[in-house]
Amino acid sequence: MMKSFGAEKMTMEVEIISREIIRPSNLRTSLHFPKPYKLSYLDQLVPTLYSPLIIFYDSKNHTHSKSNRSLSTQLKESLSETLNHFYPFSGRIKDNFSIDSFDEGVPFNEARVRCHMLDFLQHSEIESLNQFLPCLPFHKEPNPEEAAQLAIQVSIFDCGGIAIGMCASHKVADGSTLRPLFLHWAVATGGPRKKVPCLDFSEASSPSHFPPQHVLPQSLVSLVESICFNETKHMKTRRFVFDGSAVATLREKAKSERVDDPTRVEALTGFISEHAMAASRVISGSPKPTIINQAVNIRRLTKPRLPDNSAGNIFLETSVALDRHESAKIAGIQLSGLAASLREAVQKVNSDYISTLQGDHGFEVYCEIIQKRMTEKLGQKYPDVYTFSSWLGLDINGLDFGWGKPIWSGIMGEAGPTSRNLIFYKKTQCGNGVEAWVTLDEKLMAIFENDPEFLAFATLNPAWV
Repeated sequence: MMKSFGAEKMTMEVEIISREIIRPSNLRTSLHFPKPYKLSYLDQLVPTLYSPLIIFYDSKNHTHSKSNRSLSTQLKESLSETLNHFYPFSGRIKDNFSIDSFDEGVPFNEARVRCHMLDFLQHSEIESLNQFLPCLPFHKEPNPEEAAQLAIQVSIFDCGGIAIGMCASHKVADGSTLRPLFLHWAVATGGPRKKVPCLDFSEASSPSHFPPQHVLPQSLVSLVESICFNETKHMKTRRFVFDGSAVATLREKAKSERVDDPTRVEALTGFISEHAMAASRVISGSPKPTIINQAVNIRRLTKPRLPDNSAGNIFLETSVALDRHESAKIAGIQLSGLAASLREAVQKVNSDYISTLQGDHGFEVYCEIIQKRMTEKLGQKYPDVYTFSSWLGLDINGLDFGWGKPIWSGIMGEAGPTSRNLIFYKKTQCGNGVEAWVTLDEKLMAIFENDPEFLAFATLNPAWV
């Protein structure tokens, strides 16, 4: 595939030169793990789609000691060893209940990139990033039982630089699940020796927590998918960078009597939501109902408490729902009001609340809550829905395979055509800033990315290196 970039008309060609399947080298290593691996009911309700990540490594730390071919071989061998300990990522979903067939393996693509990595990174073309991914991100997969749980693409530039693209199925993993997987793979490849926690593959789906259901109400599945996907809009992804000073200023603006210590996420989510709603008003000509979703890790809130290394989608989405009248007031509401509403929504997800969702009757309670919430949301005519997720704790910038830390990392070029409005936070490569990777409807993005008040705090896609 060919693509031209920027005023210099640089041409980059990414060619897939091999496709393989990587399987666990010795599944006997995981004999003490439960097989088949059972999904929790929280996993069962998550649609099958891929979360992406792309990490770029300089050539100077590896080209003198290893050929590119042996480097690729080393990554395959270390991934095979890693899958012994993270075996569900090598299997396939069965009946939306469990994972087995662990010898199906992980697709592993190797690609050659006909340009120098530094030249590519200096052009900072967001749209080009999907060429380094093995799957289309955040797109509804049509055949869930055929979908791999993990897919890898290793792209080697002419200069010897490397891009590792990873797509993990959101059906089986949230960020807290993926972090030890990636760390183990990095250490097994030759990264700094460190103790990597093994994942707990049994507690989340245990009878006392979120046991799987043999039958899911189709009405609930359809309701969840209608919130997660759209079928008509064209989406655009942009990267906005808030430096440390901007984040500190927004946190100060977000303070109120209700919240005297707003977090980075609360301040940024309130700020982005405020300006997205303003852009929406310009398009529609009037305020629209708005729903702001935040993902909350609930491992520490369960009774008994789940280990931090519990595998699965162990999070809930909290929501701030604003009807037309409330959305109309946003223009006059300070950032502090939105931040306070976000804090209050998260505080409602406490141990007592989570305990009602656990055990024998937990799923029934969860169904009632979700159906009530989603019916209320969908009952509002054409609401705007914005979903936020923080990757600030994943330590992407420290992922060392033995060649030093990444020189840059990205998420994706664009989401799949069925995606909805998504916002992800990750740390900047240097300093204490935050990158917001924002995917919005293209009409909304055209206004959002040119909002001078927004750009007073955020820089649109500054140089990657």
